[in-house]
Amino acid sequence: MTQQQHQPAGTRPYNFSAGPAAMPEAVLQRAAAEMLDWQGSGMSVMEMSHRGKEFGAICTQAEADIRTLLAVPEHFHILFMQGGGLGENAIVPMNLSRGTAADFVITGSWSIKSQKEAQRYCTANIAASNAGDHHTRLPDPSTWQLSKNASYVHLCTNETINGIEFQQLPDLAALGSDAPLVIDFSSHVASRSVDWRRVGLAFGGAQKNLGPAGLTLVIVRDDLLGHALEICPSAFNYKIVADNKSMYNTPPTWGIYMAGLTFQWLLQQTEGTLTGVAAMEQRNIAKARLLYDFIDASPFYVNKIDPGCRSRMNVPFFLADESRNDAFLAGAREAGLLQLKGHKSVGGMRASIYNAMPLEGVQALVSYMREFERSHA
Repeated sequence: MTQQQHQPAGTRPYNFSAGPAAMPEAVLQRAAAEMLDWQGSGMSVMEMSHRGKEFGAICTQAEADIRTLLAVPEHFHILFMQGGGLGENAIVPMNLSRGTAADFVITGSWSIKSQKEAQRYCTANIAASNAGDHHTRLPDPSTWQLSKNASYVHLCTNETINGIEFQQLPDLAALGSDAPLVIDFSSHVASRSVDWRRVGLAFGGAQKNLGPAGLTLVIVRDDLLGHALEICPSAFNYKIVADNKSMYNTPPTWGIYMAGLTFQWLLQQTEGTLTGVAAMEQRNIAKARLLYDFIDASPFYVNKIDPGCRSRMNVPFFLADESRNDAFLAGAREAGLLQLKGHKSVGGMRASIYNAMPLEGVQALVSYMREFERSHA
């Protein structure tokens, strides 16, 4: 099976990388066109002073667009930072824990990392864990053992490696907790709406759904600023970063610019009468349903995640006969379907179908999987 059987001649391959991930082609083309001279300035964005008027305009627009895109209320600050999700695993407890205790709901590899890192700065309680289910389902919120005086409750709302996603955020107040909810939404940010009434802080590395690696988005409620531990570096103190409008130190200027272009692209997307994130959510539902329905109907492929919490963004799957893994991946590359190998800690395959992945890419993957099954069953 050749690449031409799946894609029109001249198009790029479909990249299913979990991150850094595929970006919208229109964004890459615009960045390429502006690479040497941004809008007549005579400079590349990578050459600009972060305090100059040119980059100031870029950053201001990016902040306004992500606020619109995610419907972020005015009492939340939008911060452009560095360090990625792993960095935030330390930066969050340094800013919010006050050195006391925080609760963690373990749902997979990333929440495990978050809890372990937080132990360096506070008491990191495990309120619930799905380890006994091999991270294949979410622990029922009614079983969570939340602390009475927790400084915050941490969730990874989409586990990139394990392929688990919260389809709705928990209502901590209804569970008897008055702690703010912290969510790591790195791998599904801008793929669905956020209920900000239930969130105190959200963070995510940009490299999965918003742009290139290097930029970290933090959205934090006003009342959570100003409580950083003494050991917190100034550049990671949310209040200092907010007071300086993300310009306390040199921010990741190229990452902000690229994310800004992606925000504009997302705002322009439509699906029927829907626009922006609402349009993307409908597309993501359709893409995920297509792939999961095919896997479920086939005896040749297996997905082990409970259907009620399957990720729309990251679809891990296994061949029933794993001796065929290498042949599957080699054939996929020939067909222009890239980076489908699963994470080393899990094995198998993984298709990451973020916002930039068109429905046609998932259709091409399903077509290839069907043909591979037919020729190898």
